[in-house]
Amino acid sequence: MGEEVAQQEFSREDRTRYREKVRRCLDVFARMLRESAFDIDAPMTGLEIELNLVDDAGDPALKNSEALEAIANPDFQTELGQFNLEINVPPKQLSQRGFSAFEDGVRASLNEAEAKASAVGAHMVMIGILPTLAEGHMAPSSLSGNPRYQVLSDQILAARGEDIVIDISGIDRLRTTADSIVPEAACTSTQFHVQVSPDEFSAYWNASQAISGVQVALGANSPVLLGKELWRETRIPLFEQATDTRSEELKAQGVRPRVWFGERWINSIFDLFEENVRYFPALLPITEQEDPLTVLERGEAPALAEMRLHNGTIYRWNRPVYDVVNQMPHVRVENRVLPAGPTVADTMANAAFYFGLVRTLAEHERPLWSQMSFSAAEENFHVAARQGIEANVYWPGLGQVPATELVVRRLLPMAHSGLDAWGVQPEERDRLLGIIEQRCITGQNGASWFVHRLHDHTGSGEAREKALGATLNEYRANMHSNQPVHTWS
Repeated sequence: MGEEVAQQEFSREDRTRYREKVRRCLDVFARMLRESAFDIDAPMTGLEIELNLVDDAGDPALKNSEALEAIANPDFQTELGQFNLEINVPPKQLSQRGFSAFEDGVRASLNEAEAKASAVGAHMVMIGILPTLAEGHMAPSSLSGNPRYQVLSDQILAARGEDIVIDISGIDRLRTTADSIVPEAACTSTQFHVQVSPDEFSAYWNASQAISGVQVALGANSPVLLGKELWRETRIPLFEQATDTRSEELKAQGVRPRVWFGERWINSIFDLFEENVRYFPALLPITEQEDPLTVLERGEAPALAEMRLHNGTIYRWNRPVYDVVNQMPHVRVENRVLPAGPTVADTMANAAFYFGLVRTLAEHERPLWSQMSFSAAEENFHVAARQGIEANVYWPGLGQVPATELVVRRLLPMAHSGLDAWGVQPEERDRLLGIIEQRCITGQNGASWFVHRLHDHTGSGEAREKALGATLNEYRANMHSNQPVHTWS
């Protein structure tokens, strides 16, 4: 969805032509999987972080265009809401001190961006949902100026045929409606990319699905929405509801949601792209000129633009990605389950845990997913989103177990081995996995810290609205310290 979209309306002919082109792309992709050479010699990892913008009081700053102009760095891009930005970090090989390079680069970019954006009254915050958002920020006027966001919003609302309903029950209860997809902009995430061979893709995707619940439990950082304390990772149900194109009747008929955990373990990356075509109508039926078969038969790598655009409008928590870099095609898993923040150090620790654990599980001789039902993995995911670091999750051979205990006793050693297999330097490995271990031991992540500090403020008689701003400003100061969240007082 990072591309420009100028077209505002689509005809039946547009949709028919697009459907045919997507199917042609899918046929060509199937042939490429059988015949073509994919880039697998030096697999890369990648990182994207979505950010919120706030003013001096901690309230949302609807200034992403002004901030981007001030920052003047192509790594920073707009996101859905005017109070959002995204930083795309150049990919790296983990064996070449990749974690240190990621961390140093992100910290330097954020520090420079913060200094420049503050001149226009905007400050950076890495958090899953901005706690100071109010109903007034959920209006269509909060959408970013890029036309693609309005087009996407219009298409989702048209497919749904009625306003979007947000209904989340947690500590408090929130029920509200929206006439655009602006509530999706409240969800700011961290995305990890891992490049793999097509033959290995299914193992890495299945492993990513299996550990998603544990990731969310450890990394939860979205406990408040519109003044309500809801789930520890409220971003999960909010995102699922904010982009739902289904009416109540279609839900009852079993139509799949566009924000989707999935419904089965897979055998090939092709399974996911084929599901995209089979289950989901196009939201943005924009057809390009390229004939992918002609390009392939010339010995070149086709862009498969329609297949990729369609994939970009289906929000799997672990998404398949096909891309072409320097005329060489590759595939990768995009892990999208984690919120942004709290610090760059915590983000790197989360990355080390994911990259290490997923490699060990993907390459294990007895696949985890052969011992665990897909529905158990999905239940873990939503239980962890609701309960955060205090969640109990299911694990084969152990049954229900505290997520923190599972991580310390079983999963951290696996992550350790996986990072060794990537060629990560021991000091990087030990520092980052040590952050995960201490987070488990202290029982403190972003969500639990925020809620405890919020309760301290309100317990002393402070009104919740004022307490939210005060807590967020404390959070922002801690974020810039880059001290891991388990050390925050």
